[in-house]
Formats: sequence, structure tokens, C-alpha cells
Amino acid sequence: MIRPYQPRDLAAITAIYNHYVENEIATFEETALSEQQMRERLEGIAEAFPVLVLEGEQSDCIGYAYGTHFKPRSAYRFTAETTIYLAPGCQQRGAGTRLYQALLDALAAQGIREVLGVLTQPNPASEALHRKLGYQHQGTLHAVGFKFGRWLDVAFWQKSLIARNA
Repeated sequence: MIRPYQPRDLAAITAIYNHYVENEIATFEETALSEQQMRERLEGIAEAFPVLVLEGEQSDCIGYAYGTHFKPRSAYRFTAETTIYLAPGCQQRGAGTRLYQALLDALAAQGIREVLGVLTQPNPASEALHRKLGYQHQGTLHAVGFKFGRWLDVAFWQKSLIARNA
């Protein structure tokens, strides 16, 4: 089941995110967040954008996705950066596709026209998800992040949620 974030999801979301902070390159964050830090972050995001949770078989949070401002200036108000994280072991079962599509639908319903995925490279699973959902690769910034002792690239992917001639 996919539903809006609730405070009871905080511990699971924090654990999921911190796994990526401590073990993966998907985020450039290098220090694990406390639940309070994650609460403040999610509350700020939820003021303007959907924060969705994917429930597992035990009604526990096994993934989450949200939109955020791409840039703070008002001219970007119809563009959102999209983010998704799944608990380890929950990838490649279609869960990410369902969750991300629900996020895209919610963003379109609130008037967002363009969405951007910002993907650390290499990340073939995330690239495949974005490609599957209709995002197109727009370019790569080389060696802009440094994590785990190596320089990392960031690729920008874009999807239009409206017909381009509209």
C-alpha cells in the first residue's frame, strides 16, 4: 500500500536513509541523521510536496519518496526534484516503480510540470527506474562529489508531466 507519510514512519525512514548515507553513494550526505533531524526535514518537505510511504506486508515502511524544490527562486515553482529510497532487499520487485509513479501522479495533481532526478553515478538500478518511468538523461556533472574516498559524478534526468505543447 502507498500512503502519505505519518510520524509513525519516522524510525523506518531514518533507518532506510541512514543505510544509504553509511553504505551507498546514492546520497552525498556523509553523516547519519537522527530521527529529530529527519523529522524536521520531512516536515519541511511536506509543507509543499507529497511525502509518500510504501508499506510492506507487515504494514511497515519499506520505502519512501518525495518531491522537493529544485531551486528556491519562484520561477522554478513548477519544477520538482524527485527522490526515492527503498529498504535494502526491497529493490527489483516493482515496488520502486509503483511508489515513484504514485509520487509523479501526486506532483502532477498539484501542478508540477517538470520533474528532475539527480542520480549519483554509477547507479544502474536508479537509472533503469528513471528510464522506465519516462525520464530522459539530460547531462552529467563530473567529479562534483567526494564520498568513500572517491570522486563521483551526478547525472540529471528529466521528465515532463504535461504535454510539451501545453
